[in-house]
Amino acid sequence: MSDGASTVRLTVGQALVRFLAAQWSERDGVEQRFFAGCFGIFGHGNVAGVGQALAQAAHADPDELPYYQSRNEQAMVHAAVGFSRLRDRLQTFACTTSIGPGATNLVTGAALATINRIPVLLLPGDIFATRVANPVLQELEDPRSYDVSVNDTLRPVSRYWDRINRPEQLVPAALAAMRVLTDPAETGAVTLALPQDVQAEAHDWPVEFFARRVWHVARPVPEPAALDRAVELIRSARKPLLVAGGGVIYSGAPDVLADFAARTGVPVAETQAGKGSLTWDHPAAVGAIGATGTTAANELAAQADVVIGVGTRYSDFTTASRSVFANPDVKFVNVNVASFDAAKHAGLALVADAKAALTALSERLAGWQVDQDYRARTAELAGDWQRVVDGAYAATAPTNLAQTAVLGAVNEAAGERGVVINAAGSMPGELHKLFRARDPKQYHVEYGYSCMGYEIAAGLGVRMAAPDREVIVLVGDGSYLMLAQEIVTAVQENVKLTIVLVQNHGYASIGSLSESVGSERFATSYRYRNPKTGALDGDVLPVDLAANAASLGADVIRAGSLDELRSALAKAREATRTTLVHVETDPLTGAPDSPAWWDVPVAEVSTLEATQRARAEYEKNKASQRGYL
Repeated sequence: MSDGASTVRLTVGQALVRFLAAQWSERDGVEQRFFAGCFGIFGHGNVAGVGQALAQAAHADPDELPYYQSRNEQAMVHAAVGFSRLRDRLQTFACTTSIGPGATNLVTGAALATINRIPVLLLPGDIFATRVANPVLQELEDPRSYDVSVNDTLRPVSRYWDRINRPEQLVPAALAAMRVLTDPAETGAVTLALPQDVQAEAHDWPVEFFARRVWHVARPVPEPAALDRAVELIRSARKPLLVAGGGVIYSGAPDVLADFAARTGVPVAETQAGKGSLTWDHPAAVGAIGATGTTAANELAAQADVVIGVGTRYSDFTTASRSVFANPDVKFVNVNVASFDAAKHAGLALVADAKAALTALSERLAGWQVDQDYRARTAELAGDWQRVVDGAYAATAPTNLAQTAVLGAVNEAAGERGVVINAAGSMPGELHKLFRARDPKQYHVEYGYSCMGYEIAAGLGVRMAAPDREVIVLVGDGSYLMLAQEIVTAVQENVKLTIVLVQNHGYASIGSLSESVGSERFATSYRYRNPKTGALDGDVLPVDLAANAASLGADVIRAGSLDELRSALAKAREATRTTLVHVETDPLTGAPDSPAWWDVPVAEVSTLEATQRARAEYEKNKASQRGYL
């Protein structure tokens, strides 16, 4: 301490760690530490700065900002995202890396966080601010400017980015970082690039910088005139449809939505992020919408005259590439905390928190409801689809297991509160259509970035956020091969996961897509190269991923039949250690379709007949695309 105890002398790294430990979030009167801890991998770019500061803090109070070891920098961001998503974005982790490859490994995770609007703080080391030792190890020299480093690759995937070249810059930068992280409309990845010499530099800091600071997470209410317009438009609707996005869940609005739907009879379809907004058997629930939607939701969407989008950004999968809302007179009411999303589709924008807006709409629409015939049609369509789900969960395959049957067994094993995690490949689309969610946090599929390798790392974060819930990670062989290392972290921290590894010896999703666009499943199977043809169409590779998981410390159960799979899932649930269940599926056994379209351009000219047929089908579907103006 110095200057009459009004300042304290610390390094930049020490000051940053102390600041992060003092940050809290608050919503609806509930306060909690904003940073649950810090993931990190240390190298010469951060070991003497942030690394030393974390070590020093652990001696003083290990609970203020706990450190967690990770095996891959991208994975640590995925773990932070999984944690924060389960905690409704009210808590997250910081992630620190060295310079060079450690920093650039963050880019994919940062893009995922920002696309999904999930807060995470990135603290990569950087080159020397003083430039006395340039070029340093792992420095990418840019002849145009000495002020550029590899960390600049994080600029376009961060919602806030800054480089701390002098100690004094940390105070405004840290406050700006917290402003963005705790703003539901602005949140995403935030990057503070930390030159390695500056991290270790001492400075006299005002003690106020380290005071306990509570960031209020607001619930913006609808502007009265906009609310009037929205109520008037909804009351005019004969066939309204509500599209529930992730904002419904993050705002804690599922109960309000259930009441709104029950009172008005407006059917509710769900995006990937919004799945679980209603329990699957709610009378108004019609399931997934769009390119991976149900026949129920997509038929209602095709006829809807007013679409009420709540907390959705209207991705191409949600809108079936702007073809699913087919009524020529369709109009949109868009509820979103972000004005950017609320203005989409030339909609009537209601810039507000989902819970606040649904509450206000319920009050203003008291006594209004859809016709009984429309309610009956909603129930009929939903019932028809549930019979399709029953069939898919009971499906068989010529070889191995049908993937839909595996998903059915996992759905059953999840029970009332188990969390099922998935990301890229064929399973997200099938889960979106088939999974029967009973809890708003039960369905955890990352489809904003559709990132292979997200699953296991996110499972770690989810279980850390909810140690009382069973966590089932569904991962295909392709995703497993991308990023499986955090099994080691789960074992190290005694964080128990159930990992269901679905082995189909290739890229099932892209194989199906390749076939649909006339590319004949080219290079989508894991095969030896055929010496006669030169193609990758030889025998199946002798890869044993179950053995690999065992080598990383997981217990392993192999399941060859549906009964064995159910038994394995039961054993895994009772286990106290991370357990991987290995099951082989038939990649050519598909799932039921809605059907709906997804705009993936097909080669306009080709000598392949398959491509020519696919192009003709593409042009027919392209004609259904709308501008919604």
